[in-house]
Amino acid sequence: MSHQPADDPAPGDIHACAAIEQVIVPRARDLGGFEVRRALPSVGRKMVGPFIFFDQMGPSEFLLGQGLDVRPHPHIGLSTVTFLFDGEIMHRDSLGTELAIRPGELNLMTAGRGITHSERTAPEVRARGSRLFGIQAWAALPKTHEEQPPAFLHHGVEDLPVIRDNGLRTRLIMGSAYGETSPVSFPWAAFYAEAVLAPGAILPLDADYEERAIYVVSGEIDIAGDSFGAGRLLIFRPGDRISVLALSNARLMLLGGDPMDGPRHIWWNFVSSSKERIDQAKQAWQSGRFDGVPGESEFIPLPSS
Repeated sequence: MSHQPADDPAPGDIHACAAIEQVIVPRARDLGGFEVRRALPSVGRKMVGPFIFFDQMGPSEFLLGQGLDVRPHPHIGLSTVTFLFDGEIMHRDSLGTELAIRPGELNLMTAGRGITHSERTAPEVRARGSRLFGIQAWAALPKTHEEQPPAFLHHGVEDLPVIRDNGLRTRLIMGSAYGETSPVSFPWAAFYAEAVLAPGAILPLDADYEERAIYVVSGEIDIAGDSFGAGRLLIFRPGDRISVLALSNARLMLLGGDPMDGPRHIWWNFVSSSKERIDQAKQAWQSGRFDGVPGESEFIPLPSS
């Protein structure tokens, strides 16, 4: 999805739990009837593991005939990680991919040296009315893979391991956790999972990765006596084992990984360890040197600033 301008998220709740390093409260932005809440990058926190961009899309309900229309736009140096709770998005890219993503599935689009894609609501979905609710994250590629060829992978619901235990269901999207390993390949140590908790369920979060966070999608949770509601990104200090208690039905996204191999620059839809490489990508998009998306005639122009 195109990196639309949005206000910086503001620091959030005051907290007592020593394991919590920062609480980020995303700022909501209405993109023409479609709400986005951006948690990363944020004031004081740019990344968690390789995750450099984290947007909650919706929940939104479209009128008949309307839907999502993100015109073709470019990316470099990252993988987009798209996961839906409700609705459907038609993905098209310059590799010739044309595929719908639905709840519980994963789209992993790796830009590498450059890719163009669009995200829209299909005509048949618009005709019956639709909703959209999900998360799109960007994972920065390690320096060794920033210029790799672009690629696209789709994993269905049945491909992603699910762990069930005492009112808890965890779907492992990337990496290893809870004794399971996702089939999703990413060239940096990272994990990403969806957890759905019934009231009273307890979710452990071990210190397997140095950088870890939990995003509260819905419901309310308790950590060491502090309660947190929906729309909070909780950043944890390294080394502490965390226990999350669900105070209501709750949905969480768990994310993290090893610290990246150096800082990253982010401008519009471009991520790179090199400012010069981002400048090259700007010029390439402006001069039409990115590959186009088959079947698309529109595009998002390069922002002026």
